[in-house]
Amino acid sequence: MDPFIVLVLSLSCLLLLSLWRQSSERGKLPPGPTPLPVIGNFLQIDVKDISQSLTNLSKVYGPVFTLYMGMEPTVVLHGYEAVKEALIDHGEEFAGRGSFPVAERITKGLGIILSNGSRWKEIRRFSLMTLRNLGMGKRTIEDHVQEEAQCLVEELRKINGSPCDPTFILSCAPCNVICSIIFQNRFDYKDQDFLTFMEKINENIRILSSPWLQVCNNFPSLMDYCPGSHHKLIKNVDYIKSYLMEKIKEHQESLNAANPRDFIDYYLIKQKQVNNNQLSEFTLEHLATTVNDLFGAGTETISTTLRYALLLLLKHPHVTAKVQEEIDHVVGRNRRPCMQDRNHMPYTDAMIHEVQRFIDLIPTSVPHAVTCDTKFRNYLIPKGTTVITSLSSVLHDSKEFPNPEVFDPGHFLDKNGNFKKSDYFMPFSAGKRICAGEGLAHMELFLLLTTILQNFNLKSLVHPKDINITPVANGFASLPPPYQICFIPV
Repeated sequence: MDPFIVLVLSLSCLLLLSLWRQSSERGKLPPGPTPLPVIGNFLQIDVKDISQSLTNLSKVYGPVFTLYMGMEPTVVLHGYEAVKEALIDHGEEFAGRGSFPVAERITKGLGIILSNGSRWKEIRRFSLMTLRNLGMGKRTIEDHVQEEAQCLVEELRKINGSPCDPTFILSCAPCNVICSIIFQNRFDYKDQDFLTFMEKINENIRILSSPWLQVCNNFPSLMDYCPGSHHKLIKNVDYIKSYLMEKIKEHQESLNAANPRDFIDYYLIKQKQVNNNQLSEFTLEHLATTVNDLFGAGTETISTTLRYALLLLLKHPHVTAKVQEEIDHVVGRNRRPCMQDRNHMPYTDAMIHEVQRFIDLIPTSVPHAVTCDTKFRNYLIPKGTTVITSLSSVLHDSKEFPNPEVFDPGHFLDKNGNFKKSDYFMPFSAGKRICAGEGLAHMELFLLLTTILQNFNLKSLVHPKDINITPVANGFASLPPPYQICFIPV
């Protein structure tokens, strides 16, 4: 038979199969735009601003709708009520990790972020218990963060008020906090291995947030045949894992089971305890991936939030002045800020919450999946279906946060100026898959920002009205534009 005819017949069969699958599935799933064969609804998604595309579609199809990312259906939850109902009221059913092809290619389903089922439950339980043993939520970790905040201040003093891009120096502090937990030691801000390690983590977030990676997530086969930044992402992860495996090897050689020093030691001890179990998940590869997850989630998210916070404070000097006034009143200039101070600093607390709300760091969270056939709002979502939760729609809800597109710490203050909690505050997601390091993140943001503002005035090179705060990327993460800032000692 003529090869051309064979090709046409093959493509026709593929299209018919795609149409048949989509039509049979769509009868059970929530409504949504009609997908095209093979590419699904890809043309209706702006890969430069996925969260806005989801908002536009929700106005047509409601708070629960279905999109086809390629040939696979994805259920989208938009708005607080739908997200809460799924992640909190039906937490167990929505506790699966959904399709994230680019990251899956790298992690192979290992680690704490992208694993599923019993593997995820086991490693999350172990990680939370170990982090508590290492002082998470206790004075031990607070001491580490306070010490790192002072190191950051000393590094900023060396700049002598000159203009600088704060990206790298703001990455050092949270990265060293994680290092103290994982490796039991911090690194000098000039240590070349440390700087290279951080640069790889920083670059990976930028790549993951690029439009091209959103295309790859929809059409994973492109990763095998097309050039692009995904190859750089894979190389960076290989470098990071190689670096981590060296650290793990060093720990194996010096391990004292009676006196664990850090996260790696606790893991190696656990591995020995379950060594006779052939089904054990505690492999060295799983350790390297889990540690990589902890660095990715605990370093770049904090440093990006810090960087965006300083940009917003430059843009709104009246907010900065109020925060510094509160710091002077509660903490003064002669002692280090501590977490107890936060209870007496409602405006500062509100400012930090407003930064996280406003920047909407991870707009659509990491994909979820249903763990079983799930009836949700009279729809049937088949087991394994990917679910996207629009955290943007919750953090920018106009009923809860009037004028949500305006940066205003008043969103988290009551009429008496006291800090006001909100159930809509979900920058770390919610439910079973909520970020394991949420408490540490709150501590780092408060202590690092208050210590910076206690010691420095912030100066912009341009007038506040000319400062651009529009994110340069809005894919996986929302990243601030590059900028210059002067840290003027007070």
